[in-house]
This record gives sequence, structure tokens and C-alpha cells, in this order.
Amino acid sequence: MKAQAERAPDRAAQFAALGDPQRLRLVETLAERGEASISDLSSGAGVTRQAVTRHLKVLEGAGLVQGTIRGREHVWVLDADGLASAEAEFERLKAAWRQRLARLKLLVEGE
Repeated sequence: MKAQAERAPDRAAQFAALGDPQRLRLVETLAERGEASISDLSSGAGVTRQAVTRHLKVLEGAGLVQGTIRGREHVWVLDADGLASAEAEFERLKAAWRQRLARLKLLVEGE
């Protein structure tokens, strides 16, 4: 039980980070491009570079992206380990719901 409690803040941070439409868009953009600078990510986004930076810091805190400085630019990429952790949590939740729905189906059908 303790191990689950220790992981809860990470899972909560990941869900909270991905729950914001702007941050989800940044994750999608990084998934498409592989890597991008803050300039690239803020171009055409309708938000300031400062707002993009704040969103990236939240995603970084949740373990979903990593930033590195290359010359004068801060370049961002997805964090494969963090995404794998989030994916595993989604799969766990999906399996639990499938199991519940299967039990409900049996109950409704009277088997």
C-alpha cells in the first residue's frame, strides 16, 4: 500500500498536467516534431513564450518532458519514461473499467 501512496503524487501530477488543453497540445506537438524550442512551440499557439514556458515547467515537473539548453535556445523533448508511466496508469485504469463493465454485463444479462 505504501508504494501506491508514494506513486500517487506523480500520477496526480501527470493527470493534472495532461488535463490542461494547452499542455496537451504541447505534448502532441512534441510527439509530432520530436523536439522543439520554446520559440517553435509558441509560434502560432496564441499564447506568449512565458505562458508556454510555464506550461512546459509543469509538464517537466510531472516527468513528461525534458528541457535542455542548446546555445541560446531551450529545446524540449518528450520524456519516454514519464510517458510510459502515464501510459501504464491509463492501461491499468482501462483494465479495471473493462472488468467492471464485464461484471455489469453479466449482471444485466442474468448470467
